[in-house]
Amino acid sequence: MSKFLLRLSHSRVIPGGIAAPLGFKAAGIHSGMRRNKSKRDLAMVRCDVRCAAAGAYTQNLVKGASIAVTRENISDGYAQGIICNSGNANTCNADGEQKAREMCRIAAEAMNIAPEDVIVASTGVIGQPLNLDPIRNSAVELASRLRYDGGSEAADAILTTDRYRKEIAFEYDLCGTTVRFGAMAKGSGMVHPNMATILCFITTDTAITPDMLRKSLAKVVPQTFNMVSVDGDTSTNDTAAVLASGLAGNPVTHALKAICITICRELARDGEGSTRLLTCTVHGAVDSQNARVMAKSVICSSLVKAAIFGSDANWGRVLCAIGYSGAKCDISQVEVAFVSERGRIIVCQNGAGVDFDEARAKEILLADEIIIDISCGSGDGKAEAYGCDLTYDYVRISGDYRAEQLRDILKK
Repeated sequence: MSKFLLRLSHSRVIPGGIAAPLGFKAAGIHSGMRRNKSKRDLAMVRCDVRCAAAGAYTQNLVKGASIAVTRENISDGYAQGIICNSGNANTCNADGEQKAREMCRIAAEAMNIAPEDVIVASTGVIGQPLNLDPIRNSAVELASRLRYDGGSEAADAILTTDRYRKEIAFEYDLCGTTVRFGAMAKGSGMVHPNMATILCFITTDTAITPDMLRKSLAKVVPQTFNMVSVDGDTSTNDTAAVLASGLAGNPVTHALKAICITICRELARDGEGSTRLLTCTVHGAVDSQNARVMAKSVICSSLVKAAIFGSDANWGRVLCAIGYSGAKCDISQVEVAFVSERGRIIVCQNGAGVDFDEARAKEILLADEIIIDISCGSGDGKAEAYGCDLTYDYVRISGDYRAEQLRDILKK
């Protein structure tokens, strides 16, 4: 659980995921998009009313077709439904946008809403033509399964190499009214945001104008999705979309940041082949921007990630990552400590090594969650970044990513 979420006054984790806020239904189904019949591959979300909507997207020049269509659909600041398939990214296809629009039309007809009110997303293999038949054949059944408690099914349907579903919902009291937030996300590999190398869908019954929702998401993204990395690869289909129904009647607060941080931590925890969640905290930097640059550089370092996998307190790799980050920093003031539920140990002070118990450090680094705590002594800037260790399994999983599709091709 994110410590930021716990800071929300009177917040309570609740079931329901993306369907927890008032007015939202969700469902997931195996449509045949993926050959494995045990895996859901098509998700749908619908709200009872039109919602304020906002999105943030990849900065990769190669973009999934769904991004252009979603941008167009929510350019008026509103949406009412989501359709998302896994197994095929619908990227680098000549007919990609045409098919993304057709996905919206199919989903809209099944949900009885306008096609322009549909957020569309796809995830999976790049460069494979998207077969719409599974979506056409399953949309009506999928819409019939929409339920106020269907969040987990939808969360399952958007996964690719993820080991588990990523969903969260919470409620809190604000001025005497209960406000709810829910989210589902996918992402395990190709996670290195310039927005976010993920798909993340957030719902809330908070009352907010489209303009304020866009501004809130734009403020939160640099502090959350842009601070998580698994492998340094920015994907093509990254989308974070928010729908706000307004049914609770409350203004949005920093709760949006809380739910995004929670999702980011789970994305990092489930990095392909990972065994540990890695958080880098920087404080005392010149300013927050420089703190973010340093924190991101440390969690992106392959050498740091490999050291964490080996439970090796190799603090020199941390200093090295700070040094090439480009951030303003007086290295002679830097202190580094490794922290986990098993304790805290200082390994570097004033930019130089100190005597420390290697066995004690290894014990601390054997925990499931590791914090690299960096103090700069230069100002009030602070930041957190989220990542994971680098293991042998990352190469195995990434090297075999297209195996299912290739087996099908070779059989023909």
